Amino acid sequence: VNSDTSGAAGAAGAGPRGAPRGFLHLGGLRTALYNYIFAKKLQGTFILRVEDTDQNRVVPGAAEGIEDMLDWAGIPPDESPRRGGSFGPYQQSQRLDLYRRASDTLLESGAAYRCFCTPQRLELLKKEALRSQQTPRYDNRCRDLTPAEVSEKVARGLGWVVRFRLERGVQPFRDLVYGWSRHEVADVEGDPVILKGDGFPTYHLANVVDDHYMGISHVLRGTEWLTSTSKHLLLYKAFGWDPPQFGHLPLLLNKDGGKLSKRQGDIFVESFARGGFLPEALLDIVTNCGSGFAEKQMGRTLEELILQFEIGRVTTHSALLDLESLPEFNRIHLTRHIENEGLRQELIRELRLLVEHVYGDQQVDQEVLEKEYMERVLLLRKGHISLLKNLVSSDYSYLWVRPSVSREQLQTISTEVDEIGKLVLGLMTRQTAGLTMEELNRDLRSLQKQTKETKYSSMMQLLRLALSGQQHGPSVAEMMVTLGPQEVCGRIHKALSS
Repeated sequence: VNSDTSGAAGAAGAGPRGAPRGFLHLGGLRTALYNYIFAKKLQGTFILRVEDTDQNRVVPGAAEGIEDMLDWAGIPPDESPRRGGSFGPYQQSQRLDLYRRASDTLLESGAAYRCFCTPQRLELLKKEALRSQQTPRYDNRCRDLTPAEVSEKVARGLGWVVRFRLERGVQPFRDLVYGWSRHEVADVEGDPVILKGDGFPTYHLANVVDDHYMGISHVLRGTEWLTSTSKHLLLYKAFGWDPPQFGHLPLLLNKDGGKLSKRQGDIFVESFARGGFLPEALLDIVTNCGSGFAEKQMGRTLEELILQFEIGRVTTHSALLDLESLPEFNRIHLTRHIENEGLRQELIRELRLLVEHVYGDQQVDQEVLEKEYMERVLLLRKGHISLLKNLVSSDYSYLWVRPSVSREQLQTISTEVDEIGKLVLGLMTRQTAGLTMEELNRDLRSLQKQTKETKYSSMMQLLRLALSGQQHGPSVAEMMVTLGPQEVCGRIHKALSS
């Protein structure tokens, strides 16, 4: 899937098409997502078709990477090169005989012709046009070759391609997004190549042939293909086939209106997955910044996207993507994961791996890797963290590594170390019910009043150091709730006795 290629969807079949030139980026993810939710809304089938007809641009492993990322995003295709299906093969390089037969059909009807122009001649045409400040276009030189001339050139072994004969009189079509549209392509373009000298088709032929034989009823693709649609409709007419309905999605741009650059690694889906973002957050942000829904709303699930999507609500305005807000989208979806019992268990497994990876070379007690401890941490930090990996940052290292703080260090803050320790130990011992931050804050203030000369801020500084070994981080009450009475008492005893 790629935002500069097309996607198709419908009750009969849906399929983003993707040229495997690299890995899936956000524009491609959005194209796939709109196809997915449109197909599912119409009880259709989501098909992934790999367009690898330009062999010079194929990146090994990229097609598999695209499908991996669709699986990760939670929008897996129903049919694809990996999964198979009724309309296979789903890789265009394995469908060359079909395109050759389609090309032969157009040659026999006169809708297409063999072109023997050399690459050198075509390059010369291009240079002359640019020198004249004109748009380069083929001059249709071989369009009127007689059958005898064609046979003679073929007999001489001259290389050739097949070009489609563009005709004037294009019929207007109703685009699902842009409304009525019509482009008289014959006035501005030369006859396009549809079958190359290596036997591979160009996009124009392959997508028309595949959409027909795969039973695609709707095509959703990027707006850059809008002007080519009239050309594709001429191909459908030449074959005598009924075309699908077309809808062209507006561009996905940076928040300042600039183009998303594929050269920037941070727009590829894989980089967000590696960065710890949830797939739901990416799906949410790329739809929230665009259109197709009655209102903008953060926190939509995939099920809600399917339910609320209306193709008639997609506007022609470009979607402006503000990636700076992605952490907030992720916070919302991470909170939902923590609140869900089943999803929370998956987070616990992921958090355990993160802790072992980040703090594996330090003395990590097995107790902190237990389910109950990690679950308590997650529930307490719910709504406060944007990414699960935030919990293994330096601010939260106290959760996973017991601090080594000496009595002397604590005495530099207050000489009433023993008195404060006894007061807190007593408070923890009396706690039978679950600790709450509100109650602890109130109790800690009450304890401070029982000291002789230690200020509340100094007492908090002392307790923070004893519990975490750090000068900054979450509030003392929050740390005490997260650690639990037994762990708090153990850490204070250790600090007082060292």
